[in-house]
Amino acid sequence: MKRGWLLPVLVYASLSGSYGRGGADQAGREDVVLAREVDILEAVVPKNATLQGVLMSHKASSGLADSIVGAVRAEFDPRRLRANQPYSLVTTLDGLFREFRYTMDADRFLRVALKVGSSLAEPQFDVEVVDYPKEIVTDAVTVEITKERPSLWAALKERGENIQLALLLADAFSGDVDFNSDLQPGDRFEILLGRVLRDGRFNGYEEVAAATLNNDGRQLTAIRHPGPDGREAWYDAQGRSLRRQFLKSPLGFEPRVTSSFSYRRLHPVLNTYRAHRGVDYRAGYGTRVVAVSPGTVIAAGWAGGAGRRVSIRHASGYVSNYFHLSAISPGISPGARVDQGRTIGRVGNSGTVTATHLHYELIKNGTHVNPVAEHRNMPPGVPIPAAAMPQFTAERDRLLGTLRTTLLGSDVAPTSRGQ
Repeated sequence: MKRGWLLPVLVYASLSGSYGRGGADQAGREDVVLAREVDILEAVVPKNATLQGVLMSHKASSGLADSIVGAVRAEFDPRRLRANQPYSLVTTLDGLFREFRYTMDADRFLRVALKVGSSLAEPQFDVEVVDYPKEIVTDAVTVEITKERPSLWAALKERGENIQLALLLADAFSGDVDFNSDLQPGDRFEILLGRVLRDGRFNGYEEVAAATLNNDGRQLTAIRHPGPDGREAWYDAQGRSLRRQFLKSPLGFEPRVTSSFSYRRLHPVLNTYRAHRGVDYRAGYGTRVVAVSPGTVIAAGWAGGAGRRVSIRHASGYVSNYFHLSAISPGISPGARVDQGRTIGRVGNSGTVTATHLHYELIKNGTHVNPVAEHRNMPPGVPIPAAAMPQFTAERDRLLGTLRTTLLGSDVAPTSRGQ
């Protein structure tokens, strides 16, 4: 590293328009090596670093670092600087600051540049958040659940897709399908999606526009469409909302029910028969746990044999309980409002347990009820209004038609498009 700053970058330019390390081109002309004018460093943010600390680690004065941090605040909160995110720094050969770029996320970067004509004695900066150039490509994917690939994630992974796609699908069908227990060998998903490319490489999914699921003989359809409130939501082929009052599971799509609701079960630790007023889900330590319905947190903390526990009050006299958590999410405390699907904690083994799992309970008007049966009987949400049905029907037919034609024209072999 030169002058304690940056790795030098050599720039070559050829009179013929080609690039190389020197020598003669086909016309006999020699390449010209241009003098290097700046130093460029590319690195990642260290753990527990601040923006000021990053700048000063490259020998920026404390005054300059403070000025940059102050200018950045108009567009970006410096406290949100994240470890392991890439950044780059451009200086003159004498080590004078010219530009700083920080990758905020997959879509945007922060750019801070010294204004032309500005002096370092009284520096002024151009600060902006810039969108990375990207391309959205419509694509379709089909996957099948098998004995070898019994979960949605396993089936998508075999296709070379990213786990983000499994989460999008789980969100679409979570009102009708418990991804922990409802999927069977032979079930088949067909998915219409937008694939985001940056510099020609996969960079995530824009959205899932439509999907179908053949689940144990029943055909389910999910169409993404604006609802009565103008916000996009999921609807079936008849315009009925797929979002029910309660999700069918407080977990994702990998775990399994290990102990069902029962009025008499032999407790594995206490070795006595007692009621098991909930459902136990097997899941990996740290798996996220979500609120099954909007509500207000009424308890969050240690609860003896239940370990770390969160309790939420919902509409219509319901309360949901989540026991044995390894951690409770920030902001989850008594009185806090939570939306359906918000992460409230992580699966663990706190309290009186023999293995890592989530114990989930549902109480209605003060009485424990079987969550699985209760969720199954939940009514759907608000449907598409009658006046908006012609528009919805036309969009549904367009999306499903695009799904069919895209699948017919795509390669059905496993790919690595989502990696």
